[in-house]
Amino acid sequence: MTGPRAGGAPEPHDGPGAHDGPGADGAPAGAGGRPLLEMRGITKTFPGVKALSDVRLTVRRGEIHAVCGENGAGKSTLMKVLSGVHPHGSYEGEILFDGEPVAFRDIRASEQRGIVIIHQELALVPYLSIAENIFLGNEQTRRGVIDWNGTQRSAARLLARVGLREKPATPVADLGVGKQQLVEIAKALSKEVRLLILDEPTAALNDEDSRALLGLIGELRETGIACILISHKLNEVRRIADTVTILRDGRTIETLPVRTAPDAEPEVSEDRIIRGMVGRDLDHRFPDRTAYEGEDAGTVALRVTGWTVRHPVDHQRTVVDDVSLTVRRGEIVGVAGLMGAGRTELAMSVFGRSYGQYVAGAVEVDGRPADTRTVPAAVAAGIAYVTEDRKRYGLNLIDTVHRNVSLASLPHLARHGIVDEHEERRVAERYRSSMNIKTPTVFEEVGRLSGGNQQKVVLSKWIHAGPEVLILDEPTRGIDVGAKYEIYTVVDRLAAQGKAVLFISSELPELLGMCDRIYTMAAGRLTGEVSRAEATQEVLMRQMTMDGSRGSS
Repeated sequence: MTGPRAGGAPEPHDGPGAHDGPGADGAPAGAGGRPLLEMRGITKTFPGVKALSDVRLTVRRGEIHAVCGENGAGKSTLMKVLSGVHPHGSYEGEILFDGEPVAFRDIRASEQRGIVIIHQELALVPYLSIAENIFLGNEQTRRGVIDWNGTQRSAARLLARVGLREKPATPVADLGVGKQQLVEIAKALSKEVRLLILDEPTAALNDEDSRALLGLIGELRETGIACILISHKLNEVRRIADTVTILRDGRTIETLPVRTAPDAEPEVSEDRIIRGMVGRDLDHRFPDRTAYEGEDAGTVALRVTGWTVRHPVDHQRTVVDDVSLTVRRGEIVGVAGLMGAGRTELAMSVFGRSYGQYVAGAVEVDGRPADTRTVPAAVAAGIAYVTEDRKRYGLNLIDTVHRNVSLASLPHLARHGIVDEHEERRVAERYRSSMNIKTPTVFEEVGRLSGGNQQKVVLSKWIHAGPEVLILDEPTRGIDVGAKYEIYTVVDRLAAQGKAVLFISSELPELLGMCDRIYTMAAGRLTGEVSRAEATQEVLMRQMTMDGSRGSS
């Protein structure tokens, strides 16, 4: 038995029809019965902004229901209303769960009814064990004292259910992101989940971990657990979802059936979903390239030779091993690799040696040796790095748009050591317009912007610094297709101006659509280099899975 449900709430098996299995006709479980969840006329207003307007959502038992929309469409706000983060009384409309009106005052109240949300930023304590994390806030007790033996046994059963072989006593910090996601799901199962909400669950996962997680979600469907899946990866939506609801500008646009049975082929195309999300057809996922025609076109702007870096803690472990590469002016060069291949470690170590222990290697910019021993030195040498983790390393979330835009170029905006605030504001306004940053004012706190607009602020910051070489690490992670297209347009414009772009991405279609050449990495080494004409997903995947010791350099 797992621990007692918080607050003594009734077990989820109480009541008619709970946890129905798949229907006899092969339709999603409970699809023909009473809805498990109904959200009617949900309207949520923040000061000066209507985030949700008359939104409707219906989810049935045993259904995987995807919610799609551009950043800022209202997806996260809707889930915060459902889970009690935005408590009853702070929004208009009604929520029915299992046919009964509910009024959640906080997250604990929604969890008592079996609604559990797993956010994109996982809520695990890294220095506690797996078992301690699973039952954190829902501790197994006996006579008022934590029953550690019972906790370990219950955790082991839950880990087996989600397919995780680690011991319950293993610290969460020792797990990769994919396994941490499974711990989160085990934690949800410990709370007798009936409706599981997953917010971008595969955004930080490699292909193998993504397939495993989606497979587990499918298995949960067979037990009658309903799931709301928020994802920008439309191929995954088509692969796993039964139904998709599309939000745009805080409104419900439409709800579409994806498939008639769990094993049936999807009936909705990605283009059809995109049309609902952005309100128009995207004839091309990637903008047409404009070639750079300067006198120095084709000359090498960035040359990295013999770059070798060891792990920052385990100095016996080499994470970047004798890597050599070039990027020419006006060229977009991709770097592909599975998680752990060393792509980010390469980028961060080249940019001011901000990761790991430098061992060997040299960097040249425009044919001259570049001092990259510190971040300021790398910036002075003409190199900029757009991190994959914009919230932790790319932005000051509690500061304004205009302050973030100027962060990397304050010396250019200063007079006699004092920042010219009027010029700082004018620069930010210029980028707000040219980058189409959707914000009511440049004095808006960056943390309040959508992911796509935050990414545009990061790009603006580095573009204004005037680099010759831009290293972009997962520049479109966690943003929608419309915002992706805008980011692609910016990157193409930079290449057309003669900038050299090193483009790291986990999405192979993105690399194939954007890059002139693509390097592949495995185990810290380069395993190949492919031209745009020769590159396919199959070729890249084959080189990404090679033994790094056999690759080319």
